[in-house]
Amino acid sequence: MKNIVLTTLISLGFVNAHAQSKQNKEDDFYRIITIPIPETIKMEVGGLQALPDGRLAASTRRGEVWLIGNPYLKGDGRPSFSRFASGLHEPLGLLYRGKDFLISQRGEVTRLEDTDNDGIADIYDSFAKWPLSGNYHQYSYGPVKLPNGEMIVTLNLDWIGKGASQSKWRGWMLKLGEDGKLTPYATGLRSPSAFGSYKGDIFYTENQGDWVGSGRMTHLEKGDFAGNPAGLRWSSEEGSPVKLKPEDIPDTGEPLYDVAKRTPGLKAPAVWFPHTLVGISTSGFVEDATNGAFGPFAGQMFVGDQGHSIITRVDMEKVNGVWQGTVFPFREGFMSGILRLEWGLDGSIFVGQTSRGWSATGKSEFGIQRLVWTGKMPFEMKNVRSMPDGFEIVFTSPVDKKSAADPESYKLNSFTYKYHHTYGSPIVNTKELSLKGIIVSEDGLKVRLVLDTAALRKGYIHEIKAEGVKAIEGNNLLHVTGYYTLNEIASGSPANSAQFTTLVKASPTGHSDHVMPAQETASAPSAKRLVEMPASWTNGPDQVITIGTVPGLKFDVSEIQVKSGSRIKIVFNNNDDMLHNLVITKPGTANAVGEAGLNLGLKGSEMNYVPKTSDVLFHSNIVEPEKSESIYFVAPKQAGTYHYVCTFPGHYTLMQGKLKVTK
Repeated sequence: MKNIVLTTLISLGFVNAHAQSKQNKEDDFYRIITIPIPETIKMEVGGLQALPDGRLAASTRRGEVWLIGNPYLKGDGRPSFSRFASGLHEPLGLLYRGKDFLISQRGEVTRLEDTDNDGIADIYDSFAKWPLSGNYHQYSYGPVKLPNGEMIVTLNLDWIGKGASQSKWRGWMLKLGEDGKLTPYATGLRSPSAFGSYKGDIFYTENQGDWVGSGRMTHLEKGDFAGNPAGLRWSSEEGSPVKLKPEDIPDTGEPLYDVAKRTPGLKAPAVWFPHTLVGISTSGFVEDATNGAFGPFAGQMFVGDQGHSIITRVDMEKVNGVWQGTVFPFREGFMSGILRLEWGLDGSIFVGQTSRGWSATGKSEFGIQRLVWTGKMPFEMKNVRSMPDGFEIVFTSPVDKKSAADPESYKLNSFTYKYHHTYGSPIVNTKELSLKGIIVSEDGLKVRLVLDTAALRKGYIHEIKAEGVKAIEGNNLLHVTGYYTLNEIASGSPANSAQFTTLVKASPTGHSDHVMPAQETASAPSAKRLVEMPASWTNGPDQVITIGTVPGLKFDVSEIQVKSGSRIKIVFNNNDDMLHNLVITKPGTANAVGEAGLNLGLKGSEMNYVPKTSDVLFHSNIVEPEKSESIYFVAPKQAGTYHYVCTFPGHYTLMQGKLKVTK
C-alpha cells in the first residue's frame, strides 16, 4: 500500500524522489486538503465514518447525516453530497455496520437503515435509551466499536457552574450490547468526547475543567475512576463496577498521581496534554495502522484539538505494565475546531471540524479536510523511551553527532498540575533538570539523556526540548519539544560514565535543579492590576463598568466608552465554563499581546498569561468560571480606540472588545 501511495504522490508532484528539502515547514511533509462544502449545508461534524465503497459518512450537530461521494477529490475533484437522515438531536457519533448506522443523540442511540435503497434512511429505531435532565451540557458520544466486537458509549456531565450528574450514568462510559443493553464500565469522566481502542486497550481523552488540571488521555479498565467525582453519585447502583463514593475523594490540591496512590480505583492519566502548550481541548484520536502509508509513525496515535485547531502525535509505551508516553506537536493550521479524525481508504486522515459555541483558532464555523503525507521524511523525535536514569530519544533520521552530543542542545523540565475541584490548574512544582551525560548511538538514530535518578518524578510531565539537535543534512527538528508523562521508571542498568559521548560537569553548586513551591504563584498587585480602590478616590470611581462573558469566546459587551483621565472600575464576571482574563492594551496591539501570552510557555500559568510588555496597560488575573474580579485604573489621557482582550491561549483572536477614550 505504501508503494502505491508514494507512486501516486510522486506523479502528482507532491514528492521529490531525491533529497529532502531543508525547509522545516509542516506543509512540506503533511498537506492539508479542503473538501469543498456547498453553502447550503452546515457541516458541523459530530461523527465521521469512511465507507468501504469510497464514500464518507458525516453526522452533524444540526441533526443530519450526509453521505459524501468522492471525498478523495479524484477525477474532476468534485465531491457530491446526499442527505441520508435528519431531525436528530445533536448527534456526536456515528458507527457504520454494513446494513445500518448507529448514531448517538442526546438521549439515545438510534439505528438508521435504508430498506428501499433510495439513499435515504426510512427506519429510525431507538436502539438504547438513557434519561435526560434537559441541561445544555448533556452531550452523548459514540457508539465506538472495539476490536473484539463490543461497543461503548460515553455520557457527558451536566454543567451548573461545576460538573454535575443530574441524570443516571452521566459521567460514565458504558458498554452497549447488540440487544441495546447498557452496562456501566467506568466513571470519573467529565467531557469524554473521544474514546476507543489502542493496541487492544480502551482509552479516552479529557478536557481541562473541574478536577481536570489539563487535557489528558487515560487508559480505562472496568471499574476505574478517572477523576471527576460527579459520576460517583451512581456508584451504589446495581451493576456499578466502581466502588468509590464521592466522599472518598480528597480535595487537597495535591497532584492526581499522588492522590491515586492512596485512593484505590483512581486512575492517573497515561499521557497529559499540557494546557496551551499542546492544545486546550483534546478530541478525537486514531491509531496509525497504515503500515507506513502515513509516514514514519506507525503504531502511534494522532489526536485532535478542538480549541487550537491542531493535531498532536502521541507515542506510548508500557513500563511495568502501565501505559505512559509522549505527546508531540504535529500539524497546525486547520480551518475550524477539530472534533473527529477518521482514516481514509488511502491512508490519509479525514478531519471533521466544528466551532459553534466551542470557538477555535480556525476561523471557519465548520469543515472537513484531509491530511495527506507527501512522502518526504520529516526530521523528528520519533520516540522517547523511559530509561532507569533518564530518557532515550529515537529520531526519524540520523543526527549530526556534534550537535547531538552538545549539552546546550537540550533543555529539560518537569512539572505537574493540582487535582482539585477548581476549574483547571496552574502549572506547579516546576523543576529544571540537569544532564549528567549524553550517549549518541553509533548509527546516529538514538540519543540517551542521562540524569540524576532523583530528578525523575513519577506522575510528572517531563518536558524535553532538543532545539539544538540537527540532522546530518543540517536540518533543524521540525518540532523541538516532547512532553513525556512518567508513571513508571524503566528497569535496567544505569549508564556509566565510560559509555558517555559527553560527560556533563555539574554546576558549582553541584546541580542546577530548581523547584517551584507546590502552591499557586499568584501575581502581586501592581500598577497594572489594582484590585482595591485607591485610598485617594474619596468620592469613588467616576464610572463603573461591568463586563461578562458569553459562550463562543466573546465578551458580552463589545464596546465601552470612558473619558480620558477618569477613574474607572471594571467588574469582570466570568459567566462562561472556561478560564478567561481581561487585558487592556494600547491601540492596535491586542493581537500582539495575545500572541505574546501564548508564547509564555511554562511561565504562562504563573503570569496569568499576561506578558510583560508596555503594550499592556491594565489587566485582571485569570478568572475561574462563575467567579469575578474588579480592577481599578485611571483612563489614558490620550484619546483613541484602545482594546480589551482575553490573553488565555487560543482566545485572543476572537475575544476582543473596544475601549474608546474620549476627551
